[in-house]
Amino acid sequence: MKKMKKGFTLVEIMIVVAIIAILAAVAIPNFVRYRKTAQKNACISNLKEIQAAVEQSKLNGTASPGWTDIVGSDKYIKVSPTCPAEGSNTYTLPADDTSNPTCSHTETETEYAHALPTAE
Repeated sequence: MKKMKKGFTLVEIMIVVAIIAILAAVAIPNFVRYRKTAQKNACISNLKEIQAAVEQSKLNGTASPGWTDIVGSDKYIKVSPTCPAEGSNTYTLPADDTSNPTCSHTETETEYAHALPTAE
């Protein structure tokens, strides 16, 4: 009596590898897009926190609050926020009472700027 060997054939393994490759081709670009969206949303959240600290500082009597007026262990924002986007990044406080803080950063030699959404 001949004993049958158990295992996968080469064709079955190739089909599984092809399916995994197709799934990876679909999933990886979506993951990158979702990651960038999450970074942008985190940056906008930081901008909202900075704007709220600026407004609170103004309510407490500081005419034109600077970074040292709102960030520090005894200030409105305890730890200096950083933009999660890749590359160099900078948060800029508003120069006047009519503008909001912004964030600009460089990613692969392209300038990006995040700003608070405008109320409509």
